[in-house]
Amino acid sequence: MSSGPAKGREEESTKAPLPLLAEPAEGVPDVITRESELIACADAISAGVGPVALDAERASGYRYGQAAYLVQLRREGSGTWLIDPVFLPDLQPVDEAIGTGEWILHAATQDLACLRDVGLVPRQIFDTELGARLLGLPRVGLAAVIEHYLGISLAKEHSAVDWSTRPLPEPWLRYAALDVEVLTEVRNLMGADLAAQGKSEWARQEFTALLDWRPTQRQDPWRRTSGLHKIRQPRILATVRELWWERDRIARERDTSPGRVIPDAALVEIAQAAPAGPGDLPRGHRAIQRSQRAWLAAVERARELGDDELPPPTLKSDGPPPQRSWANRDPLAAERLTATRAALTAFAEEHTIPIENVCSPDPLRRVVWSPPSERGTEGFAAALAEHGVRPWQQEIVAPLLVAAFEAHPDA
Repeated sequence: MSSGPAKGREEESTKAPLPLLAEPAEGVPDVITRESELIACADAISAGVGPVALDAERASGYRYGQAAYLVQLRREGSGTWLIDPVFLPDLQPVDEAIGTGEWILHAATQDLACLRDVGLVPRQIFDTELGARLLGLPRVGLAAVIEHYLGISLAKEHSAVDWSTRPLPEPWLRYAALDVEVLTEVRNLMGADLAAQGKSEWARQEFTALLDWRPTQRQDPWRRTSGLHKIRQPRILATVRELWWERDRIARERDTSPGRVIPDAALVEIAQAAPAGPGDLPRGHRAIQRSQRAWLAAVERARELGDDELPPPTLKSDGPPPQRSWANRDPLAAERLTATRAALTAFAEEHTIPIENVCSPDPLRRVVWSPPSERGTEGFAAALAEHGVRPWQQEIVAPLLVAAFEAHPDA
């Protein structure tokens, strides 16, 4: 299937330098910080029509956690609104004003959690980043999608600033307002492309699934420490773990990003040095000297652990073994996976969609490694559903699995 009108617009947008979207149509609105202003905003949103474009700005890399420090909304007939959740941590009046109306977000999973924390809960979602992926656009960032559909450039120079700063500078507020300025227009054009490519139902199911999305709670988050893969000794791993939790405690108390307390590399360096006193601590990191008592206490806690309390080098997975070992452990499963992935790749190329959006690698590997007893289309569809694969994806992938298993039957 061709990429249809989406491809045409992309080709047109590259013919000449793009004009810059530099100012909101109605100017930069004042930031709402009072309850009376919030009620006026809610009344205006309620009186507007159509979907509501939303965005949130966080202070990632500066503050502890992922709280929203600015919320932006725009709706036809009500204009753009900027709300400060530091002063107004409960935005329920706005949530009630939106009601069952559709939210338009770009990269929804980045903002849904922090929006829920301030009382904003979606009933319908249209995610323009996910829609861009389903359409197979080469770039799916907000600025790229706006360029693609509207032929205008969106400045992104303030995307990584500290949004917990108060007062917020006017250029930052202009940037924030522009993030929702044209989302509705993009959503409408993207919806037309999804329909033209026969992907509207795919998008509907993906957007509906976002309503139940929650951030993944990672087991042993300390294992994401950079450089940990070089360490195999359980005692040193335990030391990294204790140092990681100590840094997290300090970061929470200071309300700052853990990486700003001390970098991962320094934690690993301390753990490998196994210092017994201040003189044994590694040199060259100001953060080590600033909180040396805390780091030494963490090292001592790890030193006092019994052997049975030490962490294993890796966590045991509940899934299939690494794919690189399949050829030796189960050659038949390896052949089936290869055949299914080849068919999926052909489908993805024909329909201009990333293969991972047709089916994520993890559920596919799980079903191939541990197939259902009933190996028809319905059996494979049910097995895929158990791992969160959407119905539209099941309709595509299940027949491919049937074909792969028929081509490589049990001996």
